[in-house]
Amino acid sequence: MIVNVDGLGKIVAMPARRPTPTLRLRRLAAELRRLRANAGLTREEVTERTGINEATLYRLEAAKARPQARTLVALLDLYDVTNTGPRAELLALARQSGEESWLRSFPSELPEAYTTYISFEGEAGSLLNYECLYIPGLLQTGDYARAALQRGMPTATKDEIGRLVEARISRQAVLTREPPLRLWAIVDEAALHRPVGGASVMKAQLEHLAASAELPQVTLQALPYAVGGHPGMPGSFVILQYADAGISDVVYIESQAGDLFLESDTDVTRFGAIFEHLRALALPPDESVALITAATRDL
Repeated sequence: MIVNVDGLGKIVAMPARRPTPTLRLRRLAAELRRLRANAGLTREEVTERTGINEATLYRLEAAKARPQARTLVALLDLYDVTNTGPRAELLALARQSGEESWLRSFPSELPEAYTTYISFEGEAGSLLNYECLYIPGLLQTGDYARAALQRGMPTATKDEIGRLVEARISRQAVLTREPPLRLWAIVDEAALHRPVGGASVMKAQLEHLAASAELPQVTLQALPYAVGGHPGMPGSFVILQYADAGISDVVYIESQAGDLFLESDTDVTRFGAIFEHLRALALPPDESVALITAATRDL
């Protein structure tokens, strides 16, 4: 409870603002929902088998509360999570679920590299994506994605690249679900001219990009060379936005060191302002498609 003083000098009790769930807590909640679904159990059945109150279980699965260690252990036992790695990760998530922001490194050879990001992308209502070097992942073709990953991860095996490509293309289902994710993408002109995978792969990619711009759930803008310097030059980023007022937006930045997730109001506001500047500098959607078409003819 927050205590305030009104204009007459009276002390007024004001309800404390309920803190929004952190990224770790939301990830933990999503994993608990998935594990229960995979076990084929209802909340009522979980309550019968563990003694955990059904209301408590709902709060845990909705990221409204952090589970006590014994509660989480009971759930993991029921869901048969016996593998040391996944069990340890979920226990760590519970311990750290009150902390904001998250730098997560990951093994590059596994599709699990995308697990955290995909989890939150799948639950987002809209996504703001600025890309300075690549075509946005949600709008990539399979051949372009494969070429980009092969050059970006020169030590990865063919199988590792294949799994990552499959994961990347599978992400695109969010654009055709019901309701679809609403994507606003801004692409620097440099990404349109870099022939990733060679001329034929790039031509097909640009044609796919122009076609994707016609989708009602996609807004695509190109940031032309002519604007000169701009606030997006330090690097690409994504802002994941959620319809639920109780869930804060998240900024995602991919780097060589790992995946950085930012969820403080300050960071979200800062990157939101950067995106607004880029949106104002970029070409309108119809002129952006014209620029993409021109780049296609140049190949």
